[in-house]
Amino acid sequence: MINKASRSKTRVKKHMKMRNKLQGTTLRPRLSVFRSEKHIYAQIIDDTKGNTLVAASTAEKALVAELSATSNVEAAKVVGEAVAKKALAKGINEVVFDRGGFLYHGRVKAVADAAREAGLQF
Repeated sequence: MINKASRSKTRVKKHMKMRNKLQGTTLRPRLSVFRSEKHIYAQIIDDTKGNTLVAASTAEKALVAELSATSNVEAAKVVGEAVAKKALAKGINEVVFDRGGFLYHGRVKAVADAAREAGLQF
């Protein structure tokens, strides 16, 4: 019988490979995306200091009020816009995109596209 690794273990392994190459700096921090079954999270991280500079998610009360569901593409677009607006308010224009081992498709792509449309460059 073939033993196959679980999808979550495969995703974590992919993410660790990506993190060896991706590094958020003070000038160009990392936009990290995580999606769960119920929510989607995005945060901008300065890896040199180990600080989260900006964060947005569908678990925030302000965003939940304007959403019908928290686990669809429309919710991901709202999170992408929110994180981009917060970043631009702090003076962050350029970021490095970290998809967290997830495929660049669906909700992850929606966050990235919405952040780009709102003004972030990556």
